[in-house]
Amino acid sequence: MTLEQWRQARHAELAGPDSWLGLVGLFWLDAETSAVGSDAGCTVRLPSGPAFLGDLIRRDGAVFWQPAGGRAQRLRTDRGVQPDHVEQGALSIFVIERQGRFAARIRDRAWAARQPFAGVGHYPEDPAWIVDAAWLPLETPLVLQVPDVTGELQPVTVAHKAVFRVAGQQVELLPTSVSEHEVFFVFRDRSSGRETYGAGRFLKAGPAEAGRIRLDFNRAFNPPCAFTAFATCPLAPAENRLPFVVPAGELKWQGADAA
Repeated sequence: MTLEQWRQARHAELAGPDSWLGLVGLFWLDAETSAVGSDAGCTVRLPSGPAFLGDLIRRDGAVFWQPAGGRAQRLRTDRGVQPDHVEQGALSIFVIERQGRFAARIRDRAWAARQPFAGVGHYPEDPAWIVDAAWLPLETPLVLQVPDVTGELQPVTVAHKAVFRVAGQQVELLPTSVSEHEVFFVFRDRSSGRETYGAGRFLKAGPAEAGRIRLDFNRAFNPPCAFTAFATCPLAPAENRLPFVVPAGELKWQGADAA
């Protein structure tokens, strides 16, 4: 996929009905039973619809949905699979799982009809920021405590690092996720909070081959929390805070009024 095709796919994702921009609520399910509805007394407060739609019930490490006057049924969370959705008009309710806690997210799939997505800016393509890095094993795997925007820490075991040079300076990046399909990084640089999103950016790479990994910073992109307050994004670990500007990839989203 060319960079232009990647940018078009990224725009389509952000402009679509299931975009992060369509999220309108995030509610932690700390009680055993959480009422869902538009009434002010509901734990999961809907922006519209019935005063009481039903209950989300935590039981035996799982979450069940019991509609008003109906039978309870178990809901799949987003842990490793596509979650089940409870539909109410254009609203969609689903459950996420984070560090043993559950939360209900609400998405308004009609959001774009009221507020079309104008796009997100990006630096001009620069082949110099397509980096062929060494993929080196750590002598001893380490456990990173990766923070997220809620303040929670998630332990991540790291066994390799990407090593490359920028302007004669050796740089190392630690992945926060490695699978057979991709390697995932979260990083900050000196553009963070200025030209780019303050909490940092994400970067995906293909699997390493023969001890090398290709990092295309032109495809560095904003995390979901750049677009909504209802995301739970990982933040860049201290080891991935680069002491220079990376003038490649997505710029800071300017909001609904961006042109």
